[in-house]
Amino acid sequence: MTQIAEDSILTRLRQDADRGTPQALYALASALVTRQQMAEAFDLHHRAAQAGHANAQIETARMLMFGIAANVDVPRAGEWLLRAEAAGSPIAGYFLALMAVGHPSFAREARTNERVLAAVNANYPPALRAAAIHFGRKPDEHDQTLCLQLLERATHAGDVVAAQLLAERLMHGEGCIPQPEAAEELWAQLAPLGIERLPDISLPLPASTPGPSNTLALEEVLQRPAVKLLSAGPRIGQVDGLLSADECRLLMASARPRLQRSRTIDPETGLPVAQEIRTSSDASIDPIVEDLALRLVQLRMCVAAGVSLTQAENLTVLRYEPGQEYRPHRDYRPPGAIEQDRPEAGNRLRTICVYLNEVEAGGETEFPIASAVISPEPGRAIIFDNLFPDGRPDPDSLHAGRPVQQGIKWLATLWLRERRYRHY
Repeated sequence: MTQIAEDSILTRLRQDADRGTPQALYALASALVTRQQMAEAFDLHHRAAQAGHANAQIETARMLMFGIAANVDVPRAGEWLLRAEAAGSPIAGYFLALMAVGHPSFAREARTNERVLAAVNANYPPALRAAAIHFGRKPDEHDQTLCLQLLERATHAGDVVAAQLLAERLMHGEGCIPQPEAAEELWAQLAPLGIERLPDISLPLPASTPGPSNTLALEEVLQRPAVKLLSAGPRIGQVDGLLSADECRLLMASARPRLQRSRTIDPETGLPVAQEIRTSSDASIDPIVEDLALRLVQLRMCVAAGVSLTQAENLTVLRYEPGQEYRPHRDYRPPGAIEQDRPEAGNRLRTICVYLNEVEAGGETEFPIASAVISPEPGRAIIFDNLFPDGRPDPDSLHAGRPVQQGIKWLATLWLRERRYRHY
């Protein structure tokens, strides 16, 4: 579309909005968002929300959740979502569920499951995908079939991440007999969008105790797995099979479009810079693109690490190609870096990393002082402390990502602060 045509459409939308109808205000606000004119968009969404427009109430809430053209105000966001939900919007309920994940009352809040189920019944793709991954962790054949059905519904609704997960399940015969032709057809449909195939993963279902079959019970994510202690000083633990194949694929598929050259923190300036110490690519998942499925995976990682989700920095997914590495380093941050990024949250108390795929050769994580070397296996988590119990940095937490010799290595990382880092 030419600039003249876009300006003409915007002029017409402004003329319609001058009449002050909620739908016209909402339409103009939506158009301004695509043009990154956020301040005016927020004002228009807010006016339409006050007039009772449910979708405008949701958008007002989302802008308050993420601090877009307004200060972050989670309670106000929740109020707008509740109003939209009361008006009959299951999508508003979905965002209320997303906000509830990680809250101390999450385990007792059955309403969260009801809200997600309502969004599933409304065919809202992010809810379908989150529910599919939830059921995909359960061994019962009915749950496995339900996982496939939900992924199919999300795919038909245009969810490209769900389509990738579905293609891999069909190819590997997960929850069904292998259907390579159907998988090839899906990948052929995704190819024009520039979407390449995901790395091959062979991973059994998680060994954690399953919840009731055919029941959406998202609080199951709060079951803490057993952690194998590899070293007491520095403290290093390992959990095999923490994430399912679906969850590993979700992280890779979500991160791939956002990959860029990895950076490290300059100890003098506290700013991120590209250095030869770290040659991977990575994607930091901004909360604004974070869906329920991604939040549930992060909560699972935080539960394993024994830390609240609100203490987690943004999820980072890394990709290492042959020859790429992360030379010996420590995760705790220098004072200058802390001052520039929510100093009230403190330093990086703990790190949890999860390998997402099989690596043909190399790519191990090494802790030289602890004489520990961990081989990458899909779903395997490493948890280690960066600070002593008294808060002092632990220099013995030195670690490295050895060079990948063959294949590709994918890794998901959460750096966990001493205190609250996220708003929810």
